[in-house]
Amino acid sequence: MMNSEEHLLDLVRQEIVNNNLQVKAIIQDIQNCTESTELLNELNAKGRAKIAALRSSIERLESLAFQERSDKRKLEIYSEIESHKSQLTITLAAFRNANVVSACVIDRMAKDELLGMPDGHQSALRKRRDKQALINMSGGVTDKLLGISRHLAETTQKSAYTLDTLITSSEKVTGTKDELEHQQQVIVQSGKLLGKYGRRELTDKALLVLAFAFFLACVFYILQKRLL
Repeated sequence: MMNSEEHLLDLVRQEIVNNNLQVKAIIQDIQNCTESTELLNELNAKGRAKIAALRSSIERLESLAFQERSDKRKLEIYSEIESHKSQLTITLAAFRNANVVSACVIDRMAKDELLGMPDGHQSALRKRRDKQALINMSGGVTDKLLGISRHLAETTQKSAYTLDTLITSSEKVTGTKDELEHQQQVIVQSGKLLGKYGRRELTDKALLVLAFAFFLACVFYILQKRLL
């Protein structure tokens, strides 16, 4: 691969990492957002924009993989793309979950304010407890999703390693097959040469016998002439 193509791949990979980190930061801000629906909507819009940018970066990496000439290199990049897509799916689930939880917290706090409960201290304490419980629940779900994401990434890396091993084994088998075919051709050619040499040896023996017979005939003819 040319240096420019490798550099472009590195740039796209860096974009994916940066967008992914920014999306996770926005998810964390959404989880902590309990002030107003307006602020939640603003964070939600930022999150959707970053998710769109992340998806676009993954598509760019997929386009570069399609242009890759080496089949082995192409398979490695496609394996990396599948890992990014799996993480994107989990990130989307965490993003939706954070929005739902924060919206519930804001809605609950607004209802409590409208009801105007007589015991303000107990109401505020209950609000804080409800808020903390929902935040803890959201954090727990997000941690589980991130754990699943890491597990998928590890599985993808193992699959890529297995794929590399299979490719290497396939190349070795192909090399052995080519070597055996070459040896077979050498054996066939040697057999032809041996057959050719065998026929020539038989011809030489026949000529030698004929020459010896001719010699004996000449000797016999000369002796017959002298005796007569």
